[in-house]
Formats: sequence, C-alpha cells, structure tokens
Amino acid sequence: MAFTSLADTAFDVCFTNTLGSRASFTTHRSIELDIDIGADARDWSAVQAAEKLRPVDTELRRIEENIHEVVQEMEYLRMREQKLRDTNESTNERVKWFAFGTMGMLVGLGAWQVVYLRAYFRSKHLI
Repeated sequence: MAFTSLADTAFDVCFTNTLGSRASFTTHRSIELDIDIGADARDWSAVQAAEKLRPVDTELRRIEENIHEVVQEMEYLRMREQKLRDTNESTNERVKWFAFGTMGMLVGLGAWQVVYLRAYFRSKHLI
C-alpha cells in the first residue's frame, strides 16, 4: 500500500494481529514496514515515462531533489540550533542574575545577623 501526502505531518500506522480459525502453535508474526519519504518515495520510472526523459536526465533530477532535501534539512537544523542557542543564552543570563541575587541576599542576611546578635548581646550586658 502506498500513499502520498502534500504536507509534512505525523502519520500513525496501526496493525491488527488476529489469530485465524485454525489455532496454530506459532503465534509470532513478523511485520516489515518500509517508509520512503521525499525523492526516494517518487516513482522515477513513471516520471521518466511521463516526461520522456533519458535515464541520465532522470538520475540527475533524482539527485537534484535529494540535494534540495538536504539543503532544506540543513536550513531546518540551522534554525533549530539558533533557537536552542537563544534559549541557552537566556537561561544562562537568568541563572547569573539569580546567583547574584542569592549572594546579595546571603551577604545582607549575614550582616543583619551580626548587627542583631551584637545588639542582643549588648542588651544582655554580655559585651
């Protein structure tokens, strides 16, 4: 069975395994699923026949489509890498400011403890 999709999307493939009326001792079944996408999925012999191309021209068209797919994949990976880099830089910036805030808070609490304990011990006349 073959089908062609006009848009990139996710496809679900479902298999049903039913045991026939004759019960056999072998209940193990193997299924081979071959999925071709892009230029590999086209029927190049039909393209060659429809456009009356020579085999060399057909092979060049196939290679051209494969190269086009590689370029599109590289562009997608470049955009994805850029988004991930931006996310990484944003996260690093937030972590840096969180660390500065935490350190400031710890220094402030330490200073407050010193002042408070000094005042407490002076009020008890221990200093």
